[in-house]
Amino acid sequence: MDVHNLDGEGLDTLEKATAENGGAQSVDRALTLLSLIGRHCEKGATLAAIVEESGLNRPTARRLVLALIRSRLVEQDPVTRRYFLGEEAYVLGVLASHRFGFLDCALESLATLSRISGDTSFACVRRGDFSVCLHREEGAFPIRTHALLPGQRHPLGVGAGAMAMLAALSDAEIERILAANAAALAERYPAYTPEAISADVAFARDRGYALNPGRVLTNSWAIGMAVRYPDGHVAGALSIAAIDGRMGEPRQDELFRHLSAEAAKVETRLRRRFTAPAASGRPVAGITPAEAPRQTVFLGGIGS
Repeated sequence: MDVHNLDGEGLDTLEKATAENGGAQSVDRALTLLSLIGRHCEKGATLAAIVEESGLNRPTARRLVLALIRSRLVEQDPVTRRYFLGEEAYVLGVLASHRFGFLDCALESLATLSRISGDTSFACVRRGDFSVCLHREEGAFPIRTHALLPGQRHPLGVGAGAMAMLAALSDAEIERILAANAAALAERYPAYTPEAISADVAFARDRGYALNPGRVLTNSWAIGMAVRYPDGHVAGALSIAAIDGRMGEPRQDELFRHLSAEAAKVETRLRRRFTAPAASGRPVAGITPAEAPRQTVFLGGIGS
């Protein structure tokens, strides 16, 4: 475009469009930083880590983080100087949980699974082409696997819960997701070759549960099962992780029975949540989960 040939009105329009694009870009960048900080929810994120992971220069990153702090979406620890999600992010998460409901409906089942098995159980959700861990429930067995922590994110298919969600999708969607994540899988998860993923998907569909046979950490195995909303869309996944010595095939079958029972309970709770009583006393459809099959969470590793 030759700006020298624009009249006054044309210049005004160009300046307005430029300002709008710049504003949208700032919003996009700020939300990216919010998500990035969420992925460091356990120990907090340093400014250096934010700069490195975002690719932004230090002044820009600092300016955007300060804007998030003013909005109370982020807070800075006065001692460590690390950044954490703020109270407003918590409030928004609580409000969103009433709409999506998966974690609320899964917490009781996670406690049951960890109590019965003695091992660590997890709840994860799909976020775009990735899986995000929302909760980790410790069991009583003294030797634990630490492959996955709340807030960690990894490509769909990497880990038992993420594989359970991937296998529940259509072949066309799986192909698209794997193509989108191909570079990350090749660079960070070399055990997840196309052949291995294909075999894992076939296993999950045949057996009813996904298995991570130590593909991320050799001594950390896990099984996972997808949980669906009433309309059939994937709501998330439950998984159980243990050291390899506690994951022989007989015990896989035992854990699968418990996992299947608790997944059914979570789906029952979700049905109740998305069905509200009408004035006539008959149930009517509440919020349609198909409107948002992918959870919106400001979180974001490798896992079970």
